Amino acid sequence: MRTRIKICGLTREEDIQAVIASGADAIGFVFYPKSPRYVTPERAAELIATVPPFITTVGLFVNAAPEEVAAAVKIAPLSLLQLHGDETVAQGAAIAAAAGRQYLKVFRVKPDTRPDELLEYEQANRATSPLFTSLLLDTYVDAYGGAGKGFDWSLVPKDLAPRVVLSGGLSVHNATDAVVGVRPYAVDISSGVEASKGIKDARKIADFVTAVRAGDTTIESQTHHESAVPR
Repeated sequence: MRTRIKICGLTREEDIQAVIASGADAIGFVFYPKSPRYVTPERAAELIATVPPFITTVGLFVNAAPEEVAAAVKIAPLSLLQLHGDETVAQGAAIAAAAGRQYLKVFRVKPDTRPDELLEYEQANRATSPLFTSLLLDTYVDAYGGAGKGFDWSLVPKDLAPRVVLSGGLSVHNATDAVVGVRPYAVDISSGVEASKGIKDARKIADFVTAVRAGDTTIESQTHHESAVPR
């Protein structure tokens, strides 16, 4: 399995090209006006026009009304929605239906979050909407859209991990350990690959992708070794 990689908070054409050159799988645009990485739907449309086929474009929204998201999608042809606020399960389903897009739903993990809460929340979203694709696990802070802080990865149930997007506090320095320790479907990073808020660093992006791939290689090696051990 190859861990998928999303680079979020893109605002410039040159950063889009750096993400593409790195081999990452998805590009995220922030539609939350209070974020320093905010882009208008019109600006996002300009940036999306530079993205080649087979790279997923994701729009991050925070507590937005269904009609607001639907209007943004008409301007900026996003592949996928990321609902990063306090949307209820029902509200998330309504937003996705209005926009006609599949969606990720954030779960902001607290120190006292229980593993069974994550499983129950995923099941509730999946049962409510056929457009739900995955949970995105981020760290709980008194803000929206990510704060570059990590959480206790051991809280992620092993049977849930292959379906989640892992975010929060990831960097070049811990990405390999995150992939090996959690084995998520995908990882998502923003501030960890920036030169300043909203401005990406091409070298950090490339190094982050390399670190994630090192985790994949380690898992493959471990799996091969385990399968070769006589039972």
